This record gives sequence, C-alpha cells and structure tokens, in this order.
Amino acid sequence: MQPAHTRKQRGQKKVNWALISVLVLLIAWAGWHTALKIRKGGGCCGEHAAKEKRTLVADRNKSHYPYLATLRIDGMTCENCARRTENALNAMEGVWAHVSIEKHSANVLCKMEPDETKIREAVRQAGYIVSAYAATRT
Repeated sequence: MQPAHTRKQRGQKKVNWALISVLVLLIAWAGWHTALKIRKGGGCCGEHAAKEKRTLVADRNKSHYPYLATLRIDGMTCENCARRTENALNAMEGVWAHVSIEKHSANVLCKMEPDETKIREAVRQAGYIVSAYAATRT
C-alpha cells in the first residue's frame, strides 16, 4: 500500500494537468476568435461582417467639383461605419465624398449645388445622423 502523501501528490498532479489543459483550450479559443475577427472585419457593424468595399468615384478631378458640403455625422464608431457612409454619399450622382471616423465628419465635393435634404437622407439610409451641415462654393 502506498503512503497517503504519494496518493495526494498524484491527485494534485491530475488537478494541475486538468487546469493546464483548460487554460490551453481557452488560449487556443481566444486566438482563433481574434484571428477570425481580424480576417472578417468584425466590430460594431456586425460580428464577423465582411469589410465594406469602397465605392469608387469615376471622376476624380477635384476641379470638376466646385461645391463643398461639410457634415458632422453622429453614430459612426468604426472604419466600416465610415466606409458605409462614404459609399452612400459616393453613390449619389455628381458627388465625391471622404469620411473621417476620427473627426466624425465628411467632406462632400459636388458638381452641382448640394441638395442638403438628399445628402442627409443618404447618410440616414446608411444608418447615421447628420448633426451639422455647411455648404460653400470652392
């Protein structure tokens, strides 16, 4: 028969191995989850949502856009939010927009005098709110 302290040591080794195994599984799961989030985009716009593709503007000559509308946009929290807003604006005829998530703003270049109602509606349809609007001729 084995001494009691040897049986206790074996029992402690089993507990240690069980704890180490659980810890390794948790680390592996966290690594997998992080890699998936990085690869798929993740974030506030939907867990594991693919990154929003940029809508390209055909006419990139700034001299063709004599008007500038500056917007303050509320509700954007990540790059996908900014890209979604930019795409909504760039889908409008005669518009070239750049949205900054850092400043929560958009500079919207327009070929014709900007229609505030249409611009606000495009941003609203993207899921955000224009809290300030100013338009000038450049």
